[in-house]
Amino acid sequence: MNAIEIRGLCKNYKDFSIDNLNLSLPSGCVLGLVGENGAGKSTTIKLILKMIRKDSGSISILGKDSEKEIQLVKEDIGVVFDELYFPADLNPIQIGKILKCMYKNWDNEKYITLLEKFSLPVKKPVKKYSKGMKMKLGITAAMSHNAKLLILDEATSGLDPVVRDDIIDMLTDFTREEDHSILISSHIVSDLEKLCDYIAFLHKGKLVLCEEKDKLYEQYGLIHCTEKELEEIESSAIIGKKTGSYGAEAIVIKSKVPSGIQVYPLDIEKLFIFMVKERG
Repeated sequence: MNAIEIRGLCKNYKDFSIDNLNLSLPSGCVLGLVGENGAGKSTTIKLILKMIRKDSGSISILGKDSEKEIQLVKEDIGVVFDELYFPADLNPIQIGKILKCMYKNWDNEKYITLLEKFSLPVKKPVKKYSKGMKMKLGITAAMSHNAKLLILDEATSGLDPVVRDDIIDMLTDFTREEDHSILISSHIVSDLEKLCDYIAFLHKGKLVLCEEKDKLYEQYGLIHCTEKELEEIESSAIIGKKTGSYGAEAIVIKSKVPSGIQVYPLDIEKLFIFMVKERG
């Protein structure tokens, strides 16, 4: 069973559209949704959560139709956005009491344990928390009602590298359970490289690529060469390129590159940038 399965999803606005999106998140895996600002990441997540209405297509979450059973499904989903929406004057203990009334499977012991693990001051009101502390609190709450699926929209955006690394560790711990899955969107590709099993690239509302991360490393590579050497490589082997006075750099299909040219390990961020620039 797929944790999320999207088929033919469309949403049209005056100046932007999600166009026939097909995307799957296998159960027990982590899918990273990558795209520049305005690519459609947040819109896709809001459509999954039925925060906005789709024009067409289907969305299945944990085997249930999100259109018909979204209230049942929400018990099994933990959601974290780039902003924390808890009342600013409340502290984590007070917030926990509210959440206990909202979720049938709320585990207050786990909640307190995670607050302590991440060194969050339980008596300090949320308005006095740093952005990193707020994100840790949001993820702690999302992980404390036995959710099977976490959905995070730009949860690492604007955080310093140390806090981002802490959050990646939190999410890695969550996925140690076989039936736990994560959909995480970000424009910070390096975060997703550490965490994800699958990477999906969105650009202008369209899915450019969705593949297992390990297969991307197997299939693609990075080369540095002269412009003349680049011209000698068949065009179908070149995913994207950049040329300048220093020479040329390109993302290539490794199996199609002549043996005399050294191929370096793939940089997934460059793969995304080059693919996007090829499409304009």
